Amino acid sequence: MSMRVMTWNLWWHFGPWEARQPLILDTIRDAAPDIVCLQEVWSDEDDDQLDHLADQLEMYAVRTNPVFYNGQSFGNAVMSRWPLERIADERLPRADGEASHRRVVAAAVATPFGSWPIASTHLDHRFDRSADRRAQIRRVMELAIEWRGDAATDLPVVLGADLNAVPDSDEVRMATGRSPGVDGIVFSDVWEQVGRDRGHTWLRDNPYSAVSAWPDRRLDYLLVSWPRPKPTGNPISAWLTGRPADADGIWPSDHLALVADLVTPD
Repeated sequence: MSMRVMTWNLWWHFGPWEARQPLILDTIRDAAPDIVCLQEVWSDEDDDQLDHLADQLEMYAVRTNPVFYNGQSFGNAVMSRWPLERIADERLPRADGEASHRRVVAAAVATPFGSWPIASTHLDHRFDRSADRRAQIRRVMELAIEWRGDAATDLPVVLGADLNAVPDSDEVRMATGRSPGVDGIVFSDVWEQVGRDRGHTWLRDNPYSAVSAWPDRRLDYLLVSWPRPKPTGNPISAWLTGRPADADGIWPSDHLALVADLVTPD
């Protein structure tokens, strides 16, 4: 058996946001995920993107406490077709130890396989902020040990994230065990295990990134904590979605979405 997980940065309230909303909905619906990790979800006094998506997709949802900019909130969320409970919502640190505006949200999802810890986060975006991202991913790893429980018997943490970092960066190397991180936990990178190409989610041909100094990068990840009971959490397949339906169509977001099927317990 398997569980389908999706992660996607929805590009907040930018660009042709009204035209993008039905495309976001259609893309998620077509992917048919069991669980969705979202970044850059928005709300204001009159509307809530997460509530709309959850209602239309008939899913349960939790989110980070909103951070407001000019009357509109910015945050992360987890949606699931099974009931879920928020177990954590924490501001992540900067390298100097002060709290940043970046957050991580985690939920205990009542899957048919047991209570499964799922988290969504979005690290600092500036290309020169690797030190901040290292501090942020370290804190996520520390928290994931708490969410995971017994590594030998309990379900692993699944993290959907816009890490704003490429696979060979120090912060991703830390998360995946290639450089010193947090004792007792690393994450396996689903795309590295079963992806078919370079897996770029930030693309040169996306018009929303046309002025970017660094397109064609893999910035978005599905990560599964290790150690974990074999073979639970191992990826079966992974793919990208979120391109427009035709060459002249509107892109739903400035990022592609990543989807994967993970092995579940018998």
